[in-house]
Amino acid sequence: MKKILFASSALVAVAAAGTAQASEPIQLSVGGYMEQWAGFADEDNTAAGGRKNAFQSDTEVHFSGSTTLDNGIEVGADIQFEGESSSGDQVDEQYLYINGGFGRIEMGKNDSAADAMGITAPSVGPVGVNDGDMSNWVDAYLIDTVRSSGDQKRVTYYTPVLGGFRAGLSYADQNASNNNDTVSTGINIVSGGLEYRADLDGVALALSAVGENAGEGNWYGFGTNVGFGNFTVGASYGHTEDDYGVNERNNNFGLNDGGNELDAFDIGVSYAMDAASVSLSYGYEDVDGEGDISAIDLGLNYALGAGVAWKSSIFWFDQKADSNAVNPQDITKDNDGYGLVTGLALSF
Repeated sequence: MKKILFASSALVAVAAAGTAQASEPIQLSVGGYMEQWAGFADEDNTAAGGRKNAFQSDTEVHFSGSTTLDNGIEVGADIQFEGESSSGDQVDEQYLYINGGFGRIEMGKNDSAADAMGITAPSVGPVGVNDGDMSNWVDAYLIDTVRSSGDQKRVTYYTPVLGGFRAGLSYADQNASNNNDTVSTGINIVSGGLEYRADLDGVALALSAVGENAGEGNWYGFGTNVGFGNFTVGASYGHTEDDYGVNERNNNFGLNDGGNELDAFDIGVSYAMDAASVSLSYGYEDVDGEGDISAIDLGLNYALGAGVAWKSSIFWFDQKADSNAVNPQDITKDNDGYGLVTGLALSF
C-alpha cells in the first residue's frame, strides 16, 4: 500500500512540474527610439554658459518580454539603456511587472505612479513648455507641473480599471544613488495618483490627481485633457511645498528645488489631420523668492512612415528674476529669447 501511495504521489508531482513549465519562457524583444535634432536659439542673457549646442540627440534601446503563467497571470520585464548619458548611468529604467485581474505590480528602477499617471496639456513638438527640452536650447528654468522624484528603485501597484477609474501607489526608500543596493541616506518616498478616462458620446475625457511625499514635504497636481473631433484641449496645475526636497542643498537625494515653494500651470490645444498634428501650448511657473518664467511652444508632428516622424517647434520664453532673492537655487537672472528646433524621431 505504501508503495502504491508513493508511486501515486510521484506521478502527481511529475504532473504538477509539467504543468508549471507549460508557459513559454520569456524572450526579450528589442525596441526603443532615436531622436536627432537641429536648432537655433537667440537669448538676451548668455552669461552663464554661452550658446547652447545647435545639435541635440536622445536615444534609448529597450529590451522587453513577458510570459503568461497557467493561472493567467502575466509576468514580464522591461530594461531600458541610454544611448548616451552624462551621468555615467547607462541604464535608464529596469523593472519587472505582474499583471492580472488584481491589477498590476511593478518592482525595480522606474517612474512613480504619480509621474506615470500625471496628465499635462497636449504638445506634439520636440521642445514643449512643460518638463520638456527647452533648457537644452536656452538658459531657462524648467517648468514642471508633475514634479516627481524620477526613476528610483521602488514598488508600485495599479488597481484594475473600474468604471473608468484607476488608482496607483508607489513606495521607495532610495536617494540619488540608484546604482547601489544599499544606501546610507535614503528617505521614504510615497507617490500616488488617481485617474479617470472615458469616452462620453464621442468626447474623450481624461482627469488626473497626483502627488508625492518625500521626507518632510510634498507636491501635488491636477490635469485634464478633453478630445472632440480632431481637437484635444488640456491643462494642468502643480504645487510644490517649500520643504519638499529640502535636503537637495546637501546633495542627499535627487529631488527638485529644495527650499522653494513652486506654482506652475500649462494650457494647450492640438489638432490632428491625417498624418500631421499641430499644437500650441503655454506654460508658467512661479518660484517663490526667486522669480518666474513663462513660455510658448508651437509644435508640429508629421508621420513620414511607420515609426518615422518629422517634428518641429518654434518657442519663446520670458524669465524674470526676483531682485530680492536670497541664495537663489534656480532663477538667477533675467533672460528671454526664442528658438526653432526640427528633426526626426524614430521609434522601433
